[in-house]
Amino acid sequence: MIHNFSAGPAILPQSAIQGSIEAIQNFAGTGLSILEISHRSKQFEAVVDEACDLVKELLGMPEGYSIIFLGGGASLQFDMIPMNLLDESQTAAYVNTGVWASRAIKEAKLFGNVNVLASSEDKNFNYVPKGYAIPEDAAYFHCTSNNTIYGTEMFSFPDSPVPVVCDMSSDIFSHPIDVSKFGMIYAGAQKNMGPAGVTLCIIKNDILGKVSRKLPTMLNYQIHIDNGSMYNTPSVFAIYVSMLTLKWVKEMGGVSAMETRNTAKSNLLYAEIDRNSLFKGTCEVEDRSRMNVCFVMNDPSQDDAFLALAKERKLSGLKGHRSVGGFRASLYNALPIESVEALVQAMKDFEKGI
Repeated sequence: MIHNFSAGPAILPQSAIQGSIEAIQNFAGTGLSILEISHRSKQFEAVVDEACDLVKELLGMPEGYSIIFLGGGASLQFDMIPMNLLDESQTAAYVNTGVWASRAIKEAKLFGNVNVLASSEDKNFNYVPKGYAIPEDAAYFHCTSNNTIYGTEMFSFPDSPVPVVCDMSSDIFSHPIDVSKFGMIYAGAQKNMGPAGVTLCIIKNDILGKVSRKLPTMLNYQIHIDNGSMYNTPSVFAIYVSMLTLKWVKEMGGVSAMETRNTAKSNLLYAEIDRNSLFKGTCEVEDRSRMNVCFVMNDPSQDDAFLALAKERKLSGLKGHRSVGGFRASLYNALPIESVEALVQAMKDFEKGI
């Protein structure tokens, strides 16, 4: 067994992998592969409907919101959000907690004014800023709930007088959220929902249609909502596997069960990081992510030796992001606690010189 700690594309449930294999061979009894089925077929339309129903059920989504599946990853949303929600004369509020938030800020400046309310860049993004006020005249407030590169997570969201737009790419479906507090939630699938190639967008209907600029058809949220994610050919396979993954989340007890599972995994690993004389965490304790555990060695010259042991123990994907170094263990929903136990044992053995 290979223990997959990759930050993304990330581990998937075995049931989703097996279901996708079967669908590649023969999808829904059609005799055709999911890779070649028409996206207009009633069989695939049923997949999209089921995926939307699962999102609504798992997140307890209230009325007044639409679900769409788009391409381009979360990075395309960095442009689509201000294009659809920010007029040139308006100002949007952002908080900067890492690379992806920084990129979102950069893109938003192409469409209007940006007010960066707070940033943790002063300490290499090792904490989540708090205590800032969101202006009442902002078009929207944007935040990133979990930071995969630096290993921080927002455990609460500020009260906002304006719509909150949140990038939840790496922690959506990992714990309960109150969707009604958000104007928009978006997430690239490849962290915790499915394979790369599709992005989930949950949009409150009443935040749209308020900008004066003309919107390109493919970058207009309302067009995709009106066409049920089918204005152009969607990422059929990625949506299908995401649907299978969401079915697995439901079967496992839903997002509350995922939170219990993920908290147990992260607590186990952080306890060893704090105990072990060779390792140390890189983030403020109160902001440590349950999804992406980042840590380093007190003696970086031992990094390669530990990675060699990890490879021997079939612990995959532990090398930290190139911009920060060290190690990163991504503990997404589908990762079993046995994998974390194997990593903890390797850390103990390395400390003992085994």
